[in-house]
Amino acid sequence: MGKVRTARAPWVNHSWHVALHLTSRGLTARPIPMAGGTFELLFDFLAHRLVIQTSGGGEGTVELRPRSVADFHGDLMGHLDALGAGTRIHPAPNEVEDATPFAEDHHHNSYDPEAAEAFWRVLSSSARVMEAFRAEFTGKCSPVHFFWGSFDLAVTRFSGRTAPMHPGGIPNLPDDVAREAYSHEVSSLGFWPGGDAHPEPIFYSYAYPGPEGFAEARVEPDAAYWLQGLGEFALPYEAVRHAPDPDAAILRFARSSYAAAADRGGWDRQGVEWGAGGPPVAGAVTGLPGRGR
Repeated sequence: MGKVRTARAPWVNHSWHVALHLTSRGLTARPIPMAGGTFELLFDFLAHRLVIQTSGGGEGTVELRPRSVADFHGDLMGHLDALGAGTRIHPAPNEVEDATPFAEDHHHNSYDPEAAEAFWRVLSSSARVMEAFRAEFTGKCSPVHFFWGSFDLAVTRFSGRTAPMHPGGIPNLPDDVAREAYSHEVSSLGFWPGGDAHPEPIFYSYAYPGPEGFAEARVEPDAAYWLQGLGEFALPYEAVRHAPDPDAAILRFARSSYAAAADRGGWDRQGVEWGAGGPPVAGAVTGLPGRGR
């Protein structure tokens, strides 16, 4: 789904155009240009289907069920062709070691609907807190969005200064993509379900470039720790899940790890953050156009 958007949408800095976004039922690739209009791809993790909708009224559905990647890929591409949105994509996955082309991948063939829905609910709860954290920043900042290659939900703040060239080397990802993504100094917060490099689901926070002394910073809450292998701070998902106030635990982690990066990196914090009063309280801003105002 993300590769279809990558192939058709205009390039946006730091690959923001390729990311997926949360909906009340799953994930969306947002409207994608096609001849005469747009189309949208939506993962529905309650009904367990991928829905394709066009601005001309066309619609198609691809079932989410145990099936091979090759079978799913063929079904999706066939529906896009039938709806006039046929798309040529780079036909293999990115950012994973096994880059078997989709049309040839018969060995990945499982789908667990309960796990898929549970994962989406974790993303939804996390995104709500990350949106609040994002609202505390007035400088350049990414949306809260889901990257399907690395498989993480992330929000990234920028200092406004350029960064040293990224070394690249991410599995099955062109180095020029990684280097453009990290062209400027960042502090990034996210949720990752884990993988070969670290099998535990975590909330993470990293800085690029990592300022001197960053790894030794005091980050809250107490369950947070420095993950040497990945070069980032980690807060175990289980620690958040069992915290008296999970939202507050994530925000403490987000704020303290960002402060460690910004202070040690010499960011102009006054220039990129709200003042002492903070952002306006939701619903308290008056004078905006709309019904009843």
